Amino acid sequence: MDLAREHGISSQAVRNYERDGVIPAARRTPSGYRAYTEVHAAALRAYLALVAGHGYATAGEIMRAAVRGDLDAALRAVDSSHAQLLRDRETLDAVEATIGVLTAAPTPSPPGRPLTVGDLAHRLGVTPATLRKWERAGILCPARDRAAGQRLYGPDDVRDAELTHLLRRGGYLLEHIATVMRQVRAADGPGPLAASLHTWRQRLATRGHAMLVAAGHLAGYLAATGP
Repeated sequence: MDLAREHGISSQAVRNYERDGVIPAARRTPSGYRAYTEVHAAALRAYLALVAGHGYATAGEIMRAAVRGDLDAALRAVDSSHAQLLRDRETLDAVEATIGVLTAAPTPSPPGRPLTVGDLAHRLGVTPATLRKWERAGILCPARDRAAGQRLYGPDDVRDAELTHLLRRGGYLLEHIATVMRQVRAADGPGPLAASLHTWRQRLATRGHAMLVAAGHLAGYLAATGP
């Protein structure tokens, strides 16, 4: 099948894509064979390019909408994916803007004890409710005093709270800050995270370029099916 050979995939894969609605249904010949046209070829090119840029789930959503003629839904899915890429870039910017704080030595707590929520709130000039909000967002993870049940903030918690305060003053959203903290923990500390920033930005650039390529193929499919 020429349609499959162009992309190095199997004929069954093409039939599966037709079944899943990401390319149009093919007309059948009297003998029962599928008759694919340039419209199907354009749809397959668009779908595979969209997978590279947006991932399987979003690519499927875009192409199913395009195939059924719902252009608004297709473009909305494209817009949503681009917005996610922008949020990922903003998160990376947040990490890069504060990597010096992350790699600095933790700010020491008062000798002999961690800080309570009131102590830390006073230190930062925020309310205890703000610290609890940061905790609910997954940014802070203080220990608890088993007897009294109160939150106890050690040196790392204090550093994370000061970093969060810095980012909030810079206008960053809590979801971005929470992602920064998850990246630090997943990288097993700020040092490995700092070393991974270049690779992280390269991945975002690759994804953005793939989205541009996919946009061209999607436009080609829409032109092939237009009036």
